[in-house]
Amino acid sequence: MSELSSNPEVLSSRRVELCQSVAARGAEHDAARQRESLRRHYTRLSSKQTSRWSRYYYRRIQNRLCDLVEPGSKVLDIGCGTGELLSALCPSVGVGVDINEGFTAEANRRHESLQFLQMPGEHVDQLGIKFDYVIVSQTLDEIYDLQTLFRAIQAVCHPRTRLIIVECSRLWQPLLRMLEWVHLKRATPEQNWIPSDEIVHLLRLCGFETVRSFAMTPAPFYIPLVSAFLNRVVANLPVLQHLGLNSVTVARSVDPTTLAQSQPQSVSIVVAARNEAGHLRRLLEQIPHFAPTQEVIFVEGNSTDDTWRELQQMVSDYRGPLKLRIMQQDGKGKGDAVRKGFAVASGDVLMILDADISVDPAELPVFYRALTEGHGEFINGSRMVYMMDRKAMRFLNLLGNKTFGWIFTFLLSQRFRDTLCGTKVLLRSDYEKIARNRSYFGDFDPFGDFDLLFGAARANLKIVDVPVHYKARTYGETNISRFRHGWILLRMCLFAARKIKFV
Repeated sequence: MSELSSNPEVLSSRRVELCQSVAARGAEHDAARQRESLRRHYTRLSSKQTSRWSRYYYRRIQNRLCDLVEPGSKVLDIGCGTGELLSALCPSVGVGVDINEGFTAEANRRHESLQFLQMPGEHVDQLGIKFDYVIVSQTLDEIYDLQTLFRAIQAVCHPRTRLIIVECSRLWQPLLRMLEWVHLKRATPEQNWIPSDEIVHLLRLCGFETVRSFAMTPAPFYIPLVSAFLNRVVANLPVLQHLGLNSVTVARSVDPTTLAQSQPQSVSIVVAARNEAGHLRRLLEQIPHFAPTQEVIFVEGNSTDDTWRELQQMVSDYRGPLKLRIMQQDGKGKGDAVRKGFAVASGDVLMILDADISVDPAELPVFYRALTEGHGEFINGSRMVYMMDRKAMRFLNLLGNKTFGWIFTFLLSQRFRDTLCGTKVLLRSDYEKIARNRSYFGDFDPFGDFDLLFGAARANLKIVDVPVHYKARTYGETNISRFRHGWILLRMCLFAARKIKFV
């Protein structure tokens, strides 16, 4: 005791610890009191039948989340209710938590293949399992301390986990209160009504980064034909898209401890080469060594010049550190060549590099760092930032690229400047996920750029643009037909709009 009293620094430290302990106990007491109030509220409502209007509203949310969650995944549903949403997501491992013991008991009775626990969302760090998706639907506004919740969720995330939050827009607060007053909507407890931008801010404080966000359901009541038109078309138009009742936020963990769990060690660079004999040796000389293991796969595609013979001789002469592989495609188009190359690639990281050296291979390490340092999960080259060579891109091509960049930003709710740059990088595991879902969009992209971007957006990957210096080719002619291929790509955008945006 005398030692403690004679040391002011120790005494001050103990006082701070004591104050923090008292504050923590007070916060937990307040949180527990709020949870008990919510539990009693929902217990009183559990005997009341859900209205037809509410069933339509919740079915809209359920269908939208089924588009975002890959079946067969490990899914955690926080605020699971009686488990209908979790069951609809078809998880291989499904765990739901709720503070209402009546809800979890009923959920376990209805869905025997899933597990439901009476537990606050703030305690999910005690589960001891990592999930592919964490769902927080219609629950966030009832949480006492969101930072405590998000930090608990971090404990059940691996580097590829997606956190999906569905909340009500503050614009609708007065109308919803009025509907409760006239008994057209079930009463809800007092809520936080947190703005979407504040949710994004709190996520960032807790080590999460927003991948995409969008609004939905401007018509929560079922009116034949009218509701479908408003929810599928009007809800996704510029400006009007902000009028939806629900806001959906998809986020990923960027916590350093989570990102450090898996670091790729090998790289496969796929080069589609058609009529590029004059570029190949210079291209190979310019590829830097930036990963522990690197291979370069050249895919020759029905060339009319000496490309195949040049590839064979080049591999025979090469004595450098890279592993070289060559193959010939039996299909047509760069997209087919890239898929053939990816199919035989052995690297953890997959890269696409154009054979015409319009993008300097020396820029590949920038893509590699952006991926391995966790800045993004699909690294997309952008030629629209730096000044390009005068003859590198014709005016109509430039106009088309800018137009498609705007279209993609609108369709995928992620920012794009350039969608047709040939340099793209992603993890093998993410490409395999895209390939599994390729049938969802169909296979009619001759270049493969849109196929990969649409697939990455559907898989909720964080897409990041990396600026590159675009140079004019010095050999041969471009394989791109501006009008014919432009029409195909525009048709793909219209098709994807129906599949991704207007759903």
